[in-house]
Amino acid sequence: MRNIKKLHTAEYRPMGDLETWSPLPTRNLQMIDPFIFLNHHGPQTYPPNNDGLPFGPHPHRGMETVTFIIDGDIAHKDSGGHKSVIESGGVQWMTAGKGLIHAEISSDEFKEKGGPLEILQLWVNLPSRLKMVEPSYKGLQEDQISVWKNEEDTVKAQVVSGNFKGIRGAFDTPTSVDLSLVHFNEDSEIKLEIPKSHNIFFYVIRGKLEVNEIEVPELHLAEFSKNSEILEIVSREKSILLLGHAEPFDEKVVFGGPFVMNSEEEIRQAYDDYKAGKMGSWDE
Repeated sequence: MRNIKKLHTAEYRPMGDLETWSPLPTRNLQMIDPFIFLNHHGPQTYPPNNDGLPFGPHPHRGMETVTFIIDGDIAHKDSGGHKSVIESGGVQWMTAGKGLIHAEISSDEFKEKGGPLEILQLWVNLPSRLKMVEPSYKGLQEDQISVWKNEEDTVKAQVVSGNFKGIRGAFDTPTSVDLSLVHFNEDSEIKLEIPKSHNIFFYVIRGKLEVNEIEVPELHLAEFSKNSEILEIVSREKSILLLGHAEPFDEKVVFGGPFVMNSEEEIRQAYDDYKAGKMGSWDE
């Protein structure tokens, strides 16, 4: 079975009244190539007449954002003309590519009525050959996302991209990244085979899991070695896992706020292009 090198605790990084936990990047772990950033917002309950999510218009270039709505909703708008409100159980996938501006806020209904909110946003890097592709966006509600279930109906995977035990993901993506949201009932288990060459992203959102006989509590990210293809996952309580895996790109990564490129010069160019309006304009 594949060995766990280390468990990483998500760091608490609140954003105003938005509860936020982040396991990546931290002081101890910069990235799990090509997975470069995760913010876990909530769980929390918003009162009626709230301000909702605080993510107004901002740019991106050189990476992708994958947003999982566990509870609540997100109203998305971007400079490419895309608009949607994705609700609980849904997923958004945005390829920033050469650059666009987007906003992720709560719907008017959520701000008026309030309610439970839990949302995760994962950033996936793009290789240098794809950093300047045309931007794209797709949002899918829960009933539009592919699902795999075991025979006992105790483990359910929402297959977001790539494939999970033969089920193809709901999103076609520019790179071969496998992403699934796996829901476990208590006293359930699953065995997976993941290529040894792949890096694994394994983050427990809720509950507690045993993977290859090591316990991974909620709000923890497991960092794996590459000694085996086998993962044996056991859940003693109801749990949710964000699971990804992919071939690493093995390229230099330079962060510049909302931009992820391969050099400092490319970051400076991104800021210049944004200021020059080359990532689109924003109309309220």
